[in-house]
Amino acid sequence: MLDMEKKDIQKIDSLLDQYVKANRLERGLAEYRLMKSWESLLGIGIARKTKGLQIRNRKLFVTLHSSVVRNELSMMKDTLIKRLNEAAGMKVIDDIILK
Repeated sequence: MLDMEKKDIQKIDSLLDQYVKANRLERGLAEYRLMKSWESLLGIGIARKTKGLQIRNRKLFVTLHSSVVRNELSMMKDTLIKRLNEAAGMKVIDDIILK
């Protein structure tokens, strides 16, 4: 009987992956990871100057307190898109709109 029980045991990460795929939650989780990575990728200084982040139509809308930071981020846009998508684990955004 013990052998039968061992065959039915699955690792929790495997079960969670199955649940996420079955319920088509991959994109939502990737968007969440992207948003959470903002501060760690850009640092606390820029994160403090960020008022809001929102993803719509494969674009990340970023509202900032500082025009200087806006200019700095606009120069790094391509690199930033790549790094944020990597942190998300899939391609979530194609563009960043800085406001």
